[in-house]
Amino acid sequence: MKRLHMHVSVPNIEQAVAFYSTLFDASPVVVKDDYAKWMLEDPRVNLAISSRARATGIDHVGVQVDSVDELTELATRLKAAGSTTFDQEATTCCYAKSDKSWVTDTAGVRWETFFTHGEATAYGEDEVIPVASAKSACC
Repeated sequence: MKRLHMHVSVPNIEQAVAFYSTLFDASPVVVKDDYAKWMLEDPRVNLAISSRARATGIDHVGVQVDSVDELTELATRLKAAGSTTFDQEATTCCYAKSDKSWVTDTAGVRWETFFTHGEATAYGEDEVIPVASAKSACC
């Protein structure tokens, strides 16, 4: 089952954790000095926040999948539609290990489709994403 993903760059993690915890009436499942993540069921969303990006606001949106096959299916559909994707395997970002496919939509919004297959002890840094309007180097 797929889950919507949204990553918001915030100026203050503690204030943002308090805000989103109140909004969703839930505590984050991951909390670090520079990052927090909620895996919500209602709405079904993976909301991540960090203070590591270059600008505050929506950094990117995406779709989290449960398998490599679902990731391949989404990336194949994007490529069939004529989109240029940037694929990554076994990358570490946001304290997780994932395979990813990135694309920029027609409005310049960066989309990340990804399958997470493990945790990481460090935030990590993805390669700079070479798609139009890329503003951040990581998820």
